[in-house]
Amino acid sequence: MRVDAPRAAHPALIALGAVGAVGAAAAVWGIGIERYLFTVREATAAALPAGSAPLRILHISDAHMAPWQHRKQDWLASLAQLEPDLIVNTGDNLGHTNGLDGIRRAFDSFAGIPGVFVHGSNDVTAPAPRNPLRYFLGPSKKHHEPALLDTDAMDAYFTDELGWTGLNNAAARLTISGTEVDLFGVNDAHRDWDRLDVLPSAIDGLGPRNNDAPLLGVTHAPYQRVLNTFTDLGAHAILGGHTHGGQVCLPGYGALVANCDIPLKQAKGLSTWSHDGRSVPLNVSAGCGHSIYAPVRFACRPEATLLTLTARG
Repeated sequence: MRVDAPRAAHPALIALGAVGAVGAAAAVWGIGIERYLFTVREATAAALPAGSAPLRILHISDAHMAPWQHRKQDWLASLAQLEPDLIVNTGDNLGHTNGLDGIRRAFDSFAGIPGVFVHGSNDVTAPAPRNPLRYFLGPSKKHHEPALLDTDAMDAYFTDELGWTGLNNAAARLTISGTEVDLFGVNDAHRDWDRLDVLPSAIDGLGPRNNDAPLLGVTHAPYQRVLNTFTDLGAHAILGGHTHGGQVCLPGYGALVANCDIPLKQAKGLSTWSHDGRSVPLNVSAGCGHSIYAPVRFACRPEATLLTLTARG
């Protein structure tokens, strides 16, 4: 009796199986592992006027906090041990209607450390399910009838309990370790809540400026119109968030989307923003969270930044 040898699998099926295995492994890594690999990215920029003392800034962004996210809360709370001079929170703190419970657990350890904050849209409205492929078509749009969050309660916690200052279309002057620091910021430019036109008068309203004092610009979404205006206003450094660093990146390449019009190569980390003959250090945080409807990070660890600004030579 003749027995035929088993037929070899078709090469296309082998390739399809290999692609499926790689995809499954990437999903396991991004959903089950990397989104919990919280990291502190350290960076230094010579940005301040000559003679300025170094300024150590803890830049936190895009926590998108849900009350059950205890690992993220514990990690954020531990960052107080870094003893920064200033905390800059660039928004999107809330990721759930009860997210403030988790923010309190995460940020209580920061009480007494000077800080400033601006809003992202997810400090005002709750996240909603989205098709992630739509991000490749351009910045996301507002969904219909969003659930409102308790923004007033969050702001009261930041200002009354932590002692932070809001910079939503506003400016402020702080004294940090004996050094005068001026700051200004805008509400979420992604939702067109920014009022760039009010900033010159807000800065002038601080009173005469010490030319040796640092001037910092703070935004949630780093749209080019915001960065250009901040540069024109004389900011010595700019801090932003919103992009999630791309959130799902291509290893060796970087961000595929930024959800705003910033160049993709500047969607994460410390770079230089140049406009009209002036260049300014720009730090865009990849953020430490994600929407509860997109629980994944790939080639883009959740982060906070310890940014040290030093005097220019």
